[in-house]
Amino acid sequence: MAPKVAAAKKGEKRVGKAKSGTAETAKRRRGKRKESYAIYIYKVLKQVHPDTGISSKAMGIMNSFVNDIFERIAVESSRLSLYNKKATISSREIQTAIRL
Repeated sequence: MAPKVAAAKKGEKRVGKAKSGTAETAKRRRGKRKESYAIYIYKVLKQVHPDTGISSKAMGIMNSFVNDIFERIAVESSRLSLYNKKATISSREIQTAIRL
Protein backbone atom coordinates (compact mmCIF):
# COMPACT_ATOMS: atom_id res chain seq x y z
CA MET A 1 0.00 0.00 0.00
CA ALA A 2 1.14 3.55 -0.76
CA PRO A 3 2.08 5.74 2.20
CA LYS A 4 -0.38 8.45 3.16
CA VAL A 5 0.61 12.05 2.46
CA ALA A 6 -0.17 14.55 5.18
CA ALA A 7 -2.28 17.54 4.08
CA ALA A 8 -0.54 20.91 4.15
CA LYS A 9 -1.38 22.87 7.27
CA LYS A 10 -2.24 26.53 7.30
CA GLY A 11 0.95 28.64 7.22
CA GLU A 12 3.16 25.80 5.94
CA LYS A 13 5.23 26.51 2.83
CA ARG A 14 5.19 24.00 0.03
CA VAL A 15 8.51 22.93 -1.43
CA GLY A 16 8.66 22.64 -5.19
CA LYS A 17 9.79 24.24 -8.39
CA ALA A 18 8.49 27.72 -8.98
CA LYS A 19 7.24 28.39 -12.49
CA SER A 20 8.60 31.46 -14.13
CA GLY A 21 8.07 32.95 -17.57
CA THR A 22 11.74 32.74 -18.54
CA ALA A 23 12.04 29.03 -17.75
CA GLU A 24 9.09 28.22 -19.99
CA THR A 25 10.39 30.28 -22.91
CA ALA A 26 13.82 28.65 -22.62
CA LYS A 27 12.23 25.22 -23.16
CA ARG A 28 10.51 26.23 -26.41
CA ARG A 29 12.28 25.45 -29.63
CA ARG A 30 12.64 27.95 -32.40
CA GLY A 31 11.67 27.02 -35.90
CA LYS A 32 14.31 26.47 -38.54
CA ARG A 33 15.58 29.79 -39.86
CA LYS A 34 14.97 30.66 -43.47
CA GLU A 35 17.86 32.45 -45.10
CA SER A 36 16.92 35.50 -47.09
CA TYR A 37 18.48 38.54 -48.71
CA ALA A 38 15.59 40.72 -47.49
CA ILE A 39 17.57 42.88 -45.05
CA TYR A 40 20.28 43.56 -47.64
CA ILE A 41 17.74 44.38 -50.36
CA TYR A 42 16.03 46.75 -47.92
CA LYS A 43 19.33 48.47 -47.03
CA VAL A 44 20.19 49.03 -50.71
CA LEU A 45 16.67 50.33 -51.39
CA LYS A 46 17.05 52.88 -48.59
CA GLN A 47 20.42 54.00 -49.98
CA VAL A 48 18.97 54.53 -53.45
CA HIS A 49 15.46 55.76 -52.53
CA PRO A 50 15.28 56.70 -48.83
CA ASP A 51 11.57 57.55 -48.90
CA THR A 52 10.41 54.39 -50.73
CA GLY A 53 9.12 51.21 -49.08
CA ILE A 54 8.64 47.67 -50.38
CA SER A 55 5.79 45.19 -49.94
CA SER A 56 6.36 41.62 -48.73
CA LYS A 57 5.35 40.21 -52.12
CA ALA A 58 7.84 42.50 -53.89
CA MET A 59 10.50 41.51 -51.35
CA GLY A 60 9.80 37.84 -52.10
CA ILE A 61 10.19 38.50 -55.82
CA MET A 62 13.46 40.37 -55.27
CA ASN A 63 14.74 37.57 -53.01
CA SER A 64 13.95 34.99 -55.72
CA PHE A 65 15.67 37.20 -58.30
CA VAL A 66 18.87 37.45 -56.22
CA ASN A 67 18.88 33.68 -55.58
CA ASP A 68 18.41 32.98 -59.30
CA ILE A 69 21.23 35.31 -60.39
CA PHE A 70 23.53 33.90 -57.68
CA GLU A 71 22.87 30.36 -58.89
CA ARG A 72 23.44 31.27 -62.55
CA ILE A 73 26.79 32.93 -61.74
CA ALA A 74 27.85 29.97 -59.56
CA VAL A 75 27.00 27.40 -62.27
CA GLU A 76 28.74 29.35 -65.01
CA SER A 77 31.87 30.01 -62.92
CA SER A 78 32.10 26.33 -61.93
CA ARG A 79 31.78 25.38 -65.62
CA LEU A 80 34.64 27.79 -66.44
CA SER A 81 36.83 26.31 -63.70
CA LEU A 82 36.20 22.82 -65.14
CA TYR A 83 37.17 24.01 -68.64
CA ASN A 84 40.45 25.37 -67.26
CA LYS A 85 41.02 22.21 -65.13
CA LYS A 86 41.09 24.19 -61.89
CA ALA A 87 39.65 23.00 -58.60
CA THR A 88 39.10 26.49 -57.21
CA ILE A 89 36.68 29.15 -58.37
CA SER A 90 38.57 32.45 -58.25
CA SER A 91 37.43 36.01 -58.81
CA ARG A 92 38.56 35.69 -62.42
CA GLU A 93 36.02 32.89 -63.10
CA ILE A 94 33.27 34.90 -61.44
CA GLN A 95 34.10 38.03 -63.48
CA THR A 96 34.08 36.01 -66.69
CA ALA A 97 30.81 34.31 -65.72
CA ILE A 98 29.19 37.71 -65.20
CA ARG A 99 30.32 38.84 -68.66
CA LEU A 100 28.72 35.75 -70.18
